[in-house]
Amino acid sequence: MKFTKEYLQEAAPDAMKADGYDDCIVGIGYRCGSKAVLVYDIDMVVEKIMKRDGCSYDDALDFFEYNIGGAYVGDGTPLFMNRRFDP
Repeated sequence: MKFTKEYLQEAAPDAMKADGYDDCIVGIGYRCGSKAVLVYDIDMVVEKIMKRDGCSYDDALDFFEYNIGGAYVGDGTPLFMNRRFDP
């Protein structure tokens, strides 16, 4: 599902974005007592880094973990989820 800019602005007006990864947004996260945040799919972000930079999965994952997923920039910092789940 693609989220329109208008919907995201209305549902999560204070949410911060990971620049260049709008197509990796998979939802909006809510937590009691906190503002709504954007939720990104880690696999989609890593794949985009691989294609953009022409690097391996491991290098892209390292880049993601250090530069994107590991960054906390205050209220509204995005969440990054891993959708792999084997019950």
